[in-house]
Amino acid sequence: MSEQRSNTVLSVTGSDSIGESGAQADIRIIASIGGQPLSAITSVTMQNTVGIQQFYDLPATIVSGQMEAVLNDVQPDVVKIGMVRRIDVVEAICRSLERYRPRWVVFHPVIFSSRGEQLMDEQVAQTVRRQLLPLCTLIVLKRTDAHYLLGCQPDNDPHLLFLDNAYPAHHGLGNGFSSAIAAYLSLGYTMSQAVSEARTYVAQHLRPARRLKGRSHELYGEFMEQMEAHFRSRSDVQFYADSLNVSSRYLGQVTRRVSGRSPKSIIDSRLTEEIKNRLLTTPHTVQETAFALGFSSQAQLSRFFRKMTGLSPSQFKKAGEGTGGSVQQQIRIRK
Repeated sequence: MSEQRSNTVLSVTGSDSIGESGAQADIRIIASIGGQPLSAITSVTMQNTVGIQQFYDLPATIVSGQMEAVLNDVQPDVVKIGMVRRIDVVEAICRSLERYRPRWVVFHPVIFSSRGEQLMDEQVAQTVRRQLLPLCTLIVLKRTDAHYLLGCQPDNDPHLLFLDNAYPAHHGLGNGFSSAIAAYLSLGYTMSQAVSEARTYVAQHLRPARRLKGRSHELYGEFMEQMEAHFRSRSDVQFYADSLNVSSRYLGQVTRRVSGRSPKSIIDSRLTEEIKNRLLTTPHTVQETAFALGFSSQAQLSRFFRKMTGLSPSQFKKAGEGTGGSVQQQIRIRK
């Protein structure tokens, strides 16, 4: 084995904007163990601590071009594969593996994200099953993903290593574990030794407490304060996103993660409660209430209120007057 290739690992996977998984984590982990990380990107992801916002899957020619540039020149003994989301990309990776025949191929299939988002569809899984798996030395995956990828629940397969119950599940765990295995293999460890060392590395360096902390709960609280101060005059989500200096997409991710509801649903529900309160506790007409709450007309308020409650303002008011002001059993706010 040449000195040049003795500790190199080619990572073939997607990027992760926050560096907890993907190519960024591979590079950090492999280098920290003593390996020389190389990379070929399969997909560019736009994500943060709340979740994945968007993907851009690179064309197969770009992925294979990256791999060939490295494999022709450096010829690493270890290739670690992660996120693949296109059939033609899987096929391109297989062609490179068949041509250059690295000694070790460690595969961590990224099928579902840590938050349950499906990242590999059935057609890609079938291609992986037929073409890529036979070329792998070790496959590191969750036991719950085995049936989806393999079509069965295999037992005692020496090429499979399951993650379940080893450590508390969190974003980047499987990626980090498989990267550590690949790094130790590049240093000359046997497979069993590499797996053992990787377990120790994960326990010491990839604990959930060390994960990057976002500000989703703090931001949610700020949004609720802003909403309470301005909902009577501003019901557009972009206003609140701008005032909090975040994108409307990120604000939506935050509110859904914390409360299970969109920003618009929260604003509209609060506005509906205010309309109900004014209809039942003030002498104001529907038209006066409409203008006071930023509606352009009585008709606009009536359409909004009917959509949210199933009743017109006048029907709601009559029902409330007939039951002493309590109509909670008669209406349902549509979220």
